[in-house]
Amino acid sequence: MLAARLHAAALSETPLRLEEIEVPQPGPGEVLLKVEACGVCRTDLHIVSGELPLLRQPLTPGHQIVGRMAAVGAGVTSLPIGLRVGVSWLGGVDQSCFYCRNDRENLCDNPTFTGYSVDGGYAGFVVAKSDFLVPLPPSESPVELAPLLCAGIIGFRSLRVANVQPGMRVGLFGFGASAHLAIEVLKHWNCEVYVSTRGESHRRLAQECGAAWVGNATARPPVALDAAVTFAPSGDVVVAALASLRKGGVVAINAIHLDRIPQFDYDSLLWGERQLRSVANMTRQDARDFVSLAVKIGIKPRTTVFRLKQANEALAAVAGDRVDGAVVLVP
Repeated sequence: MLAARLHAAALSETPLRLEEIEVPQPGPGEVLLKVEACGVCRTDLHIVSGELPLLRQPLTPGHQIVGRMAAVGAGVTSLPIGLRVGVSWLGGVDQSCFYCRNDRENLCDNPTFTGYSVDGGYAGFVVAKSDFLVPLPPSESPVELAPLLCAGIIGFRSLRVANVQPGMRVGLFGFGASAHLAIEVLKHWNCEVYVSTRGESHRRLAQECGAAWVGNATARPPVALDAAVTFAPSGDVVVAALASLRKGGVVAINAIHLDRIPQFDYDSLLWGERQLRSVANMTRQDARDFVSLAVKIGIKPRTTVFRLKQANEALAAVAGDRVDGAVVLVP
């Protein structure tokens, strides 16, 4: 099969090599999927650039995978060949640590991360654990389903971490692949949405998606927010979100890597029971809940499609904010 492989993390325009490699074989409790589409995530950028330490090499990135069942390993009996399923960032847990035993598997001490600690979906086929597959509707476009599997799920979990309730005033700081899906959930919950983001095209997209107000990356909305989610990996944006909260509000930081947290004034920004929370990974229940809701209310991601052989170009497009919405690779 063809795969886009990372051999050494580096800042480069062409970090991935296209290679012909053997199709992997599923082990016990695993399945082999024929990849239909794989979303490109900013986490992939952190991996290929070395901002996250490389755990294996060579590595096939990609963790927003839509595929069809092609083969099963020992012990897998209930998944028919041809069934469409999804694979997301959290690809496995140890099931024995404190967090797994207390229904917080997203914080597992020994997790498996798709496209990071194991090979991912920038390839023709991928192996995944059968109990971490996400059920997907067979009739929807695989290109439209792929962004739901990380950008969508992690945005949905961020709203939960920020304690968002129907009817709230909610700020989204940064407006790309994840935020443009989160806003659809917020509209379904009858929330007022205020967007601060860099880039004229991103601000225009936020307006088209129904934001009540749109400003630049660190602009303060004209009303005090009940909750906010930051999507940009910037400490300056986190402080801007915190400055926009009412007392008792929550900022959820949706970033696996953050450049820094600048100094800020506790008395004016955090006092008054305002809270800063990080968002770490997702759970299988988050995945099932979000995908079910997305299909029910008809969430349709804005997508730009690249062929697998254009994987480096796809990463560059995400890095340069040259597309609105989500980027998706197809074999």
